[in-house]
Amino acid sequence: MTHYRSDEFDRDDVQTDAAADLAGVPDAFQRLWTPHRLVYIQHGQQPDEHSCPFCRAPELDDEQSLIVARGEHAYVLLNLFPYNSGHLLVCPYRHIATYDQATPEEVAEIGELTQVAMRTVKQVSKCDGFNIGMNQGRIAGAGIAEHLHQHIVPRWALDSNFFPIIAGTKALPRLLGEVRQEIAEAWPR
Repeated sequence: MTHYRSDEFDRDDVQTDAAADLAGVPDAFQRLWTPHRLVYIQHGQQPDEHSCPFCRAPELDDEQSLIVARGEHAYVLLNLFPYNSGHLLVCPYRHIATYDQATPEEVAEIGELTQVAMRTVKQVSKCDGFNIGMNQGRIAGAGIAEHLHQHIVPRWALDSNFFPIIAGTKALPRLLGEVRQEIAEAWPR
């Protein structure tokens, strides 16, 4: 790699082949810069400890809270701000922040509810796959960092587009209430 002192050249004089030396070794990744997300990443939208939406949801009726199924230790609800239609969350009732704080019973039920959710959403929406994951802590991108929750995001071939990046808009073909009702009705009893 060639090293330059800032007083050796003007930026206009840099040749494009020298730019590769400045940037390091080129790789196969495309980069999509989204600086508007920096505020969310740095500050998030964390509620205070007394207004946790995942503690409040089970106190409401299922339709109002978007809950599709309830277990003994955990429950399943639609994400209020979904990545895709049918984006579900599996939450323990207990207010715990990370997966390692969950009891064996909570872990087992979160896993079981995740499997049932996948089968149910696949049946209802004919999706082609899923993204499943947990963001543990604010620094890892958890929207609600103080209450453990697992995302189940249905995916379809070619379901991504640039609306969210270019227009700050997510195209969702159905209303949350409709999706909740359809998944809840299909959920095995």
